[in-house]
Amino acid sequence: MSLSEVRENNDAVITAINGDTRFMSRITSIGLTPGCKVSVIKNDSNRPMLVYSRDTMIALNRRECNGIMVEEVTV
Repeated sequence: MSLSEVRENNDAVITAINGDTRFMSRITSIGLTPGCKVSVIKNDSNRPMLVYSRDTMIALNRRECNGIMVEEVTV
């Protein structure tokens, strides 16, 4: 599933990042790498998605979220 499919207040682990070199460089430079845990703070349709990872709040647009593949964490 892509990151954009994760509901608010849920956690996920990044399994893969798909995109061109520029996209991959940008996403990894902000600390989002395979194996990284992310918590979805806001996921309103048609608005940027707000996630929390590695002690940082990150805003991502929908196109970026579709290129980040995750596995949802269940407690």
